[in-house]
Amino acid sequence: MDGGTLYTIGELARRTGLPVRTIRFYSDEGVVPPSGRTAAGYRLYDAAAVARLDLVRTLRDLGIDLGTVRRVLDREIGVGEVAAVHAEALDVRIRTLRLRRAVLRAVAKRGSTPEEIELMHKLARLSDEERRRIITDFIDESFAGLDLNPDFAAKMRSALPELPDDPEPEQVDAWVELAELVGDPGFRASVRRMAEAQAADISRGSYPDDPVRLAELTREKIEQAIADGIAPESDAARPIADELARAYADASQTTNDAEFRRDLLARMEIGTDRRAERYWQLLTVINGRPVPPTLTPCFEWFIEALRASGANSGSGADTRR
Repeated sequence: MDGGTLYTIGELARRTGLPVRTIRFYSDEGVVPPSGRTAAGYRLYDAAAVARLDLVRTLRDLGIDLGTVRRVLDREIGVGEVAAVHAEALDVRIRTLRLRRAVLRAVAKRGSTPEEIELMHKLARLSDEERRRIITDFIDESFAGLDLNPDFAAKMRSALPELPDDPEPEQVDAWVELAELVGDPGFRASVRRMAEAQAADISRGSYPDDPVRLAELTREKIEQAIADGIAPESDAARPIADELARAYADASQTTNDAEFRRDLLARMEIGTDRRAERYWQLLTVINGRPVPPTLTPCFEWFIEALRASGANSGSGADTRR
């Protein structure tokens, strides 16, 4: 472009591809002032104005507001500084758009009502800290004033939702379900009962030394029983229930008598809540980890077997350690 040539707004529009009204607006705002005027008063622009217009268009295409563009052109701030700020703003915008996309996909999958859509959007927009606070408040209320197993308490407090910047619809769906779950008064009361039962066992000195090993033993024995087609109320289930009851009594350093069997049944009934297992499953989905196999059906089988073997009446118990 000839440095001495002057262009009208129409010619400038044809060369740059920008609408005349846009160039006129920039000119009126003083962002790209004219270099002169014709005898009839029409605005003219030189090569420097054209270069200035190209820079304005580039900065505006990057999402930079007109006030900041003016400051860049007037050399009040550097392009690098502006680029860094706007890159950070774009990162936030991108995360927001990804989250909205995940919410919309989750909505499409669920066929949500307008009320559910509003709730999903609100919960998904929470910050990491706000999401963690929802869970920690639930844990604080459930465990308040109770002396619990330190390993269990630490596991609960360390397992917090970490929704990624670009979540899958399943992760958004899981977070919404988890938030609804911990806000359910019935579930909160159930978890409180579990915590109180554990604290009572600890105070009596009857809390198992290795509850994880007991859970694994229960899963192993009962999964095999289920695979063999053994119903919990059948005679074939009695020896399995007796073996597990003795294992629990040994782990609790107590006698496997009628009273222990009644207490064991009561603890199993308190501690076996499908919603509690769902809590952990939802956390693993949100945090992008594989969902562990379910244990609740095994404990439900054990509860039915204990009832059928006479845990309430004391029959079937023995005094072996």
